[in-house]
Amino acid sequence: MKLFLFGAAIVVLASCQQAPAPSSDTKPIDVLPPSAVAAVDSSSFTEILWMDSTQLQFGKITEGQKLSVQYRFKNIGNQPLVIQSVSASCGCTAPEPPKEPIGPGKEGVITAVFDSQGRVGANHKTLTVTANTKGSATHELHFDVEVITKN
Repeated sequence: MKLFLFGAAIVVLASCQQAPAPSSDTKPIDVLPPSAVAAVDSSSFTEILWMDSTQLQFGKITEGQKLSVQYRFKNIGNQPLVIQSVSASCGCTAPEPPKEPIGPGKEGVITAVFDSQGRVGANHKTLTVTANTKGSATHELHFDVEVITKN
């Protein structure tokens, strides 16, 4: 039995091979998607202009109502604007970022739908936008709404 285990260990060790060291002419493989490359490549940074306020006030709505919120923006830079992600401060708000890059000089919209069910009272929500923009890659968008109880 000991001889069998010793033989098995030798077979396992013999089958293990060390990867060869990379040669000087080996180039790394780019495995990042284009949107991720745009986020780290400073030559692809652009500028965003928010067309309206980034702090919106909606007053009162009735509980159970869904509120659609829109933030218009323009790419005022020289490179395509790539919105990598838009995240909401809570699960009651569903953001919808543009699916395609926004070309230089073009406009786009980030939409979010707020579900007021179970959210009676004052609500302050934040959307965090990550994009390939100069200065800061993140932008915060805010909206306030008061949800009143159904009669």
